[in-house]
Amino acid sequence: MKDVADLIARIFLAFIFLFEAYDSIVFFKANKETMTEYGITWNQDFLMYASILLLILGGILILIGYRTSLGAICLLIYWIPLTFVLYSFWNDPEEVRRINSLMFMKNMAIAGGLLMLYVNEAGRYSVKRIFARVYNKS
Repeated sequence: MKDVADLIARIFLAFIFLFEAYDSIVFFKANKETMTEYGITWNQDFLMYASILLLILGGILILIGYRTSLGAICLLIYWIPLTFVLYSFWNDPEEVRRINSLMFMKNMAIAGGLLMLYVNEAGRYSVKRIFARVYNKS
């Protein structure tokens, strides 16, 4: 049961980030405008391309279960700063403070899941295990 839960958790985590990569590509210009609203004006194209790369690389590595620690680190490099910039509820007006504090806590919970994945690796159902099984039989 643990192995199946590991696989399902990896799929859920990966799809959050893969969908965000898709969204960032489709709404590239709108995301750059949002960055400007938040005061992020330094090299926006570089930051967008780097974040898309981190999202795709991290999401795929976690999904397939190969080098999941690297995938988790890639996603944490993106996720934690983003959370502190977008959901700094302590600076927000009263009317959005509650929802932004909930979004902040949700993102921190996802970061916790990534940290657990970093520590515990992929589990039984992963490409890494398949490669190890095939390599050891040779």
